[in-house]
Amino acid sequence: MTRVYFLLGGNIGNREELLSEAIRKMTNQLGKYIQSSSLYETEPWGFTHEQNFLNQVVIFDSELAALDILDKTQAIEKELGRVRKTTQYCERTIDIDILFYGDEQIENERLSVPHPRIQERSFALYPLKELIPEFIHPILKKSIKQLRNECTDELEINKFN
Repeated sequence: MTRVYFLLGGNIGNREELLSEAIRKMTNQLGKYIQSSSLYETEPWGFTHEQNFLNQVVIFDSELAALDILDKTQAIEKELGRVRKTTQYCERTIDIDILFYGDEQIENERLSVPHPRIQERSFALYPLKELIPEFIHPILKKSIKQLRNECTDELEINKFN
């Protein structure tokens, strides 16, 4: 059983409902749901759009291999209306990123874990810090709290509701 940390986000459609539906589908397909962070509303990162994102970290325990989890989460994204575009930074109904797969390091053509830009993104670090402030990043060897304190990302981020 591996503890897996995901970042969910979206800025199109009923954002709250899409995040909830993603968690329901993940619970049915990935393993045991453990915990979710609060919802955070954040400005788009890397592009501009009139609608802000809702983001949330979700934790599961899973017996699935990381690439199997990737396949399942990409299928869930598609079911929930995600259309992949040629540009990496764009609006979307749902995005499910694997942030950590236990303390493993995975690097291949389909998946990089830990997520390679966690330390640059407040929208990932705020909800991670809420849940696992003392978790040590397996490559950077710093706690989530330390990474959050050192992050230079200045986009506005607020707890939602």
